[in-house]
Amino acid sequence: MTTLTAEQQAFAEHAESVAAEFADDAYSWGGEVPWENLERLAEADLYCPSIDEAYGGQGLTDVEALLLIQAVGRACPDTGWFTYMQSMVGPRAIDLFGSEAVKAEYLPAVTAGESFVSIAISEPDAGSDVANMTTEVTEEDGELVCTGEKTWVGGVPFGDAAVTWVRFPEGLGSVVIPYDDPGVEIEQVYTNMVGYAQTHFTIDEVTIPEEYVLTRGKEAFKQQLISLNWERLGSSALTVAWAEAALEQALEYASEREQFDQSLDSFQGIEWKLAEMYRQAETAASLVYGCTAGAQGHERPPSRLRTSTAKLHCSQIAEDVVSEALQVVGARAYQQGHPLEYLYRFARSRRIAAGTDEMQLNTIARALKSDGLPPVADR
Repeated sequence: MTTLTAEQQAFAEHAESVAAEFADDAYSWGGEVPWENLERLAEADLYCPSIDEAYGGQGLTDVEALLLIQAVGRACPDTGWFTYMQSMVGPRAIDLFGSEAVKAEYLPAVTAGESFVSIAISEPDAGSDVANMTTEVTEEDGELVCTGEKTWVGGVPFGDAAVTWVRFPEGLGSVVIPYDDPGVEIEQVYTNMVGYAQTHFTIDEVTIPEEYVLTRGKEAFKQQLISLNWERLGSSALTVAWAEAALEQALEYASEREQFDQSLDSFQGIEWKLAEMYRQAETAASLVYGCTAGAQGHERPPSRLRTSTAKLHCSQIAEDVVSEALQVVGARAYQQGHPLEYLYRFARSRRIAAGTDEMQLNTIARALKSDGLPPVADR
């Protein structure tokens, strides 16, 4: 388990204080963007904490990003999701691998809480099977030209661009594709279980300026894959936050609800449920922050074995804890519009997004077969 520095503890306390302002409007966004919350985080010098200060971030570590995601996600699940997506996914890739020009074009608006940059990986015929994606960038008359299609992309209706995984002649890589390019066409907009849009768009001979290329070549793309270890922890911190939010709902209800002339939380069976829910959430959080021990940014990231284990475990316990909280509250929580009904639908997404449970299991098994168990000293 990593030990927070005094500065990180102060950052977390500040994050919790600001996030508490979002509680009154939590669970009410219904697929809309909580822009005012994102702007409030930016005003408080909290948003996108690991992005370079030159572009409006705080220049801190990914540990601060995890702390922010957990604090915000516990108070408002939607704001937590946006915080995760913009702190550790698309914009973070631009921050790590982009040219000065593309950073200056996209990051300041993101870190101000005024813009959104998506990640586009999945294709109709290549979901988890990333190696078989067909969206490609070719060289034509001295220019880079992209053609293909992406699906299940979040944030397109309110976003400006997507960090898009593509195939170059020499292998996989990534580029930035702006949505307002004439070659980008929206084919279909789906609505997921939580009410957010996920979009299928085509890319028809879109010219990619050299400064929009993030990674190209085996070694460069390998670094982007390694950076996903931090992204997995971001997803894990988010699901821990949602589990904690569900537990808070159950605790409050069980203390106030009376049956058989006593409060629900005085029944031993309910006490056991609450204790078990906390055990699951706490062990998940310990797993997340334990992964950061010994890690040093993206030069020495946490291992794929541990981060895949955290992603798998946290995604599953979030669904379990929310389900048990719903059981404690009963029929009220089963109605549309109740926070736990919403959380139940939201939590289910993380067992698919950012790598399915099954892909995490494959990664864990392959890492064990390749490297064996981590040594006792590697803690």
